Amino acid sequence: MFFQKIKPFLYLGIFYLSISLLLRITFIFHPITTADFSILEVVKIVFTGIVNDIFVFILTCPFLALYFLFLSNSKYQKPYGYIILGSLCAFFLYILLIPNNIFKQYGGSVAEIAMIFIGLKIIVFSLMLFLPEKRVKIRNSMYFITIFLYVLLIIFNTVSEYFFYNEFGLRYNFIAVDYLIYTNEVIGNIMESYPVVPLFLAIFSLAVICTIYIYKKTKTELLTLPNIKQKIILLGSFCILVAISLFGLHFTTKLKSHNVFEEEIQANGLPKFYWAFTHNELDYFQFYPQINQQVAENVFLSQFTPPELKRTIQPEKSELKKNVVLISIESLSADFMAHYGNTQKVTPFLDSLADRSLMFTNLYATGNRTVRGLEALTLCIPPTAGESIIKRENNKNKFTTGSVFKSKDYTVKFLYGGYSYFDNMKDFYEGNGYEIVDRNNFKPDEISFANVWGVADEDMAKKAIQTMNAEAKSGKPFFNHWMTVSNHRPFTYPKGKIDIPGDAKSREGGVKYTDYSLRKFFEMAKKQKWYSNTVFVIVADHCASSAGDTELPMDKYKIPAMIFSEGFIQSQKFTQTMSQIDLMPTLFGLLNFNYQTKFLGQNVFSREFQPKAYVATYEDLGLINDKHLTIISPLKKIKQYALTQQKNNLSPEFNLYYDEKYLKSNLQNKKLIEQTISAYQSTSFWLKKNQLNR
Repeated sequence: MFFQKIKPFLYLGIFYLSISLLLRITFIFHPITTADFSILEVVKIVFTGIVNDIFVFILTCPFLALYFLFLSNSKYQKPYGYIILGSLCAFFLYILLIPNNIFKQYGGSVAEIAMIFIGLKIIVFSLMLFLPEKRVKIRNSMYFITIFLYVLLIIFNTVSEYFFYNEFGLRYNFIAVDYLIYTNEVIGNIMESYPVVPLFLAIFSLAVICTIYIYKKTKTELLTLPNIKQKIILLGSFCILVAISLFGLHFTTKLKSHNVFEEEIQANGLPKFYWAFTHNELDYFQFYPQINQQVAENVFLSQFTPPELKRTIQPEKSELKKNVVLISIESLSADFMAHYGNTQKVTPFLDSLADRSLMFTNLYATGNRTVRGLEALTLCIPPTAGESIIKRENNKNKFTTGSVFKSKDYTVKFLYGGYSYFDNMKDFYEGNGYEIVDRNNFKPDEISFANVWGVADEDMAKKAIQTMNAEAKSGKPFFNHWMTVSNHRPFTYPKGKIDIPGDAKSREGGVKYTDYSLRKFFEMAKKQKWYSNTVFVIVADHCASSAGDTELPMDKYKIPAMIFSEGFIQSQKFTQTMSQIDLMPTLFGLLNFNYQTKFLGQNVFSREFQPKAYVATYEDLGLINDKHLTIISPLKKIKQYALTQQKNNLSPEFNLYYDEKYLKSNLQNKKLIEQTISAYQSTSFWLKKNQLNR
């Protein structure tokens, strides 16, 4: 009897484990998985993965368990049936008519969803109450729908995990949480990037086929409903299994490996999604290794003169009040440029501009999201654990690049081709004194092409010229920070602009079109009176991909950056290791700005500059320094890798690739570990105490 009653769970569980195993094997052989696994490693991945999947499936079964728990014929007998129906109707009217009911207090569509659910429940209950001869058929139909929804969600989640891994080389993380929040952009991106109709038809068809099979194998269980004793036994068994699963996942989700791909593939996406949803911001002092706070600050501040958080920069030469245009380019990995060995000729303009610029050949992005790049360029501080400061509540009145320019009486603007509410950019930049120019500022005739992310970069270039011309007429110098959008999936852009079709949805096409748009921008800018008195800073926000064999693969963080200004900046190459947070302090040094600073980046041409770079994910915080990569992680973990540059035909400063050799604890450089902890601990402490505010 017990086996008979759990048959639906068994069939659904086998289906879930089978499709999860297929997905895991697909990940092992996916092109983005650059790791090579031994047979024993594959066995470990598969076994650990199956255990994770079993635990997760049990934890996703409460709704199905409740469905069986409430199956009963006695509830339709008089007077219980009428009492229940009356209660449901009263509940429906409560949601419909009471203005401040409990559901409406939650805001959003919660009340509407609750009303639809109760309304459907009333309809089904009424049919089964007043049509007892149809009760079995109605119950079978509802059972079929319930199984179908489970199967559909399993298949849909599997497909979603595949596309997420295909994009990021990871299971679900904070980005997936963002995708639920910014549904308009995300749904639009999916609609424009993939063949949605055939894909959804395939998912729906497969779900129907699998549901029919499971339904036929298990529908006989509805002929004899469990009595109260059997329900108590089933409920008790289920509660025990849930407790075991929660306890088990507590351990299996913490299994770590030296290979990131192994960790990701053996994991299950749903627990990772839940963890990301509940850990938007990680408390450094709870999760990461620490040293004495005063010691940490002394070690970190020793790189500055004077060794203090708030310092005064006093150049010997006079200040230069030049206009500044900072262009942060979406997903421009260094390896897209010919300088770094690319042979596809997708950045001809940027390559030519680099030859006439101050080019930083060994610069690393702080993270792998746009908000991380914007944070690094705007706040000039190392990344902190969890979500970017841009997306946190306490993100206003910070000491920023813009506040330095405003202190010099500059006009300060942030330009973005999309809607700047995305990723909380509008809230952050307006809260820090920037004016916003985004898609809301475009007239219909100013848009020649747009996709879900915003207007084409070429249209934004024209708007930027228009904005800068207006600013120049005011007589005040201007600082404009332009964030591009076209080099982003779905990689669509106007046809006939470059030799890669605009509907090819090719990343190389997206890169080349952005390069084309920048050429057009500079052609237009060169005709303006303000051009000769303007400095252009061009840098990527992050790389196109972050997947690699280690937590922080260095080639996935190296980005191009250059400063260009005709008649002012001499062409040269700066080859020392530097961070994205060093770029704007270096610019201020070139302009001889006299200012008080709280920036934690350095002018790379100053005497005290120490070559290094900060790189991070949401959890792992790294420091590249002295041919080592030191990483600190939650649970106070510390890893260190020795870096050896791989041989190739490029000059060393353009070589992207390093061998990262894991060092055991007794071989680790303790001084570099102290420097890593000092940097991230101090930054987190100052942010917590609002000491990095203006």
